[in-house]
Amino acid sequence: MNIHPLAIVSPDATLGSGTTVGPFCVIEPDVVLGANCLLASRAVVKSGTTLGDNNTLHEGAVIGGFGQHVRLPEKMGRLVVGSHNTFRENVTVHRALHDGHQTTIGDGNLLMVGTHIAHDCTIGSHVIFANNALLGGFVTVADRAFVSGAVAVHQFCRIGRMAMVGGCARVVQDIPPYVMVDGHSGLIVGLNLVGLRRNGYTQQEVADLKAAYRTIYRSGLDWKGVLAALESDFRSGPAADYLPFLSQGTRGFVQERRVPPTATLKLRRPATEDEGEGRYRAKAG
Repeated sequence: MNIHPLAIVSPDATLGSGTTVGPFCVIEPDVVLGANCLLASRAVVKSGTTLGDNNTLHEGAVIGGFGQHVRLPEKMGRLVVGSHNTFRENVTVHRALHDGHQTTIGDGNLLMVGTHIAHDCTIGSHVIFANNALLGGFVTVADRAFVSGAVAVHQFCRIGRMAMVGGCARVVQDIPPYVMVDGHSGLIVGLNLVGLRRNGYTQQEVADLKAAYRTIYRSGLDWKGVLAALESDFRSGPAADYLPFLSQGTRGFVQERRVPPTATLKLRRPATEDEGEGRYRAKAG
């Protein structure tokens, strides 16, 4: 271990081998750090926090703090973080509100500058949060989702696997797996096809996801009909993820953004010079 003499490390904290703690860091009691973690200057790890191996906390990151709640209980829950995560500058992550519960972050996630993860959130693995993404309490974000900069997610919302949320979006309902949300409107604009291709999904899997997407958003079925169609037609592969996700929603689901037909520009053949003159003479006459 390499602990800077200007760092404050509680004797009741447990640090794994190969961990480096920079100047002005604070590690409180009841903290467990795995092997080969790196804490840059001014990083703070609060009590009730467990981190796995190979996590990096950049300058000013504060993880494991109390939830921002007007009635904090006497005994609070924990923050449990997996391995190979990066917390960039000034990231804040809060532990769970109640004893016996935990805020959970998986493996291989990147939280960019100023990201905030509130109490009782559940974050999967290989998720990316761009600068100043904000999550309210009890939010769930599944594996390989991408949350762009300045996105604000309302408490209790869920973001499905490999969904991509555009910058500055206001998320107040659940976002199904594999879709893209436009940052300006906050509505769904199709599948995250680039993400699917980069993650090695086959053509058949993408075709099945497109068919399931059309069933959900364009079939005209009522809600029970949508769920029944998903259950009967998409029993395996990634498209099978839609049924359990949609069956468990409590806040409703983000809708599709489709341009009304009346707003579509009608393209016409440009008039020739002679035609233009003829119309002018007829109007003048």
